[in-house]
Amino acid sequence: MKICMLCYRANPFCGGQGIYLKYVAEALAGLGHEVHAIVGPPYPLPMKGVRVHYLPNSGYFVRKGLDIINPESPFDIFSPLNLYEYVSTRYRAFSEINAFSFRAYFRLKELLKTEHFDVIHDNQCLGYGFLLMKNLGVPLISTIHHPLTIDLENVIERGVSFKEKAKGVSFYPLVMQRIVAKRLDHVITVSEDSKLRIHEAFGVPLEKQSVIYNGLDRTVFRVIPGVKKKKGKIIFVGNVEDGKKGFAYLVKALSMVKTGVKLTVVDGGAPHRKITSQLIKTLGLNEKIEFTGKIDVNALVRHYNESELAIVPSVYEGFGFPAAEAMSCGVPVIASDGGALPEVVGGAGIVVPARDHTALASAIESAMNDRKALARMGREGIARVAACFDWDNAAKEMVTVYEKFL
Repeated sequence: MKICMLCYRANPFCGGQGIYLKYVAEALAGLGHEVHAIVGPPYPLPMKGVRVHYLPNSGYFVRKGLDIINPESPFDIFSPLNLYEYVSTRYRAFSEINAFSFRAYFRLKELLKTEHFDVIHDNQCLGYGFLLMKNLGVPLISTIHHPLTIDLENVIERGVSFKEKAKGVSFYPLVMQRIVAKRLDHVITVSEDSKLRIHEAFGVPLEKQSVIYNGLDRTVFRVIPGVKKKKGKIIFVGNVEDGKKGFAYLVKALSMVKTGVKLTVVDGGAPHRKITSQLIKTLGLNEKIEFTGKIDVNALVRHYNESELAIVPSVYEGFGFPAAEAMSCGVPVIASDGGALPEVVGGAGIVVPARDHTALASAIESAMNDRKALARMGREGIARVAACFDWDNAAKEMVTVYEKFL
C-alpha cells in the first residue's frame, strides 16, 4: 500500500503523538508498505523507510510582540493561514491544528498529482481542512488517543478563577473536532475506554471505531543487566503541572507514607512548577522528592531500572505510556483506575481509585513491604508488555482496517 500519515507536532520529545508517528510509520514501512508523513514542527527525528514532507508554521501561540515578525520575510503574517493563526492566538485559541489541516490539504493536492495514496491516516488533528480532504477520493482515517473534552474538564476542575476556566474553553477546539470526527471514514483508538469516551464526546458510532493498542520499543525499554535497585526509590514520569497526570495526589500520598521512600520525578524539565512546588513545600517534602530535569531516553531507562516501584496516579489516560515503559523494564506499577490504565496494567500491578491519595499511600506502603509481590509484579509486567503491546502487531492490525476501505 501507499500510506500518507499526518501529524501536526511530530517530534517524539514533544508528546505522545510524535512517539506514535515514529513507531507506527516505521512499523508500516517495515511491513513493506510505502509510507509518507506530512508533519508540522517540532519536526521528527529521521524515520527509517519513511518519506517526510515538512509543513512549517509560525508558532504564533508562543511568540509575543515583535518576535512574530519573520525578518527574512516580514509580510508572511499577512498570508491567510498565518493571519488566521495570529489573530486567533491573541484570543488564546489553539488554532495550530486547524491551520495544519488546511496546509496538509493543499500539500496532499500537490502530492496526489504524482502519488496515488491508498489511505490517509491522521494522528489526532481533526481540523476543518479534513472536510476538504474528503473530496480527494482517498479514505481518511484518524487515530484519536482520547477526546479533548477530557482535557477541558480537567482545566475547569483545576481552575481557581473564572478567567482560567474561560481560557480553557477558548483553547480547546471541541466543536471543530466533534464535527470532523463524525465525518471520517473510520477512527482508530488506543483503548476500550477511549472508544467509549469518543462515542460519548464526539458522537462517533462504536462500529466506526477500532481499538488497536499502542506498542512499546522493548529494545529500548528493557531490564539492564548489572543495574541494581536503589532501596526506597520510586519513580513518576510525566508533566507535573498537567492535572490529568495526578501528581498532586501522589505528593499528598507521599506525605502519609511511613516507609522510607524517595520519589524521582522525570517531568521533561517542565519550566513551570508553581502549583506542585508550593504543595511540596507546604507538606515539607523537599527532601523526599528529586527532579531530574530533561534527560534522554537512556537515562530514563536507567532510572526505571534503579526504581523499586513506579507510580502512575493519573486522573485520566487514553493509554498510559509510563505504565507500559515501567512494566517493560521490570518495575512493579501502582496505577490509578483513570481511563485505560487498568487495561494497560492488567493483573501485573496494583490499581487504586483515581484522586484517592489515601488509597495510593496504602498501596505504596503495602507494596514496599512485600518483596515477593514486587518481584512477581516485575516479572508479570515484562510478560504482559511482550504479549500485548507490540508496534509490529499494531501496524498489522492497522493494515487490516485500511483494507476495508480500499
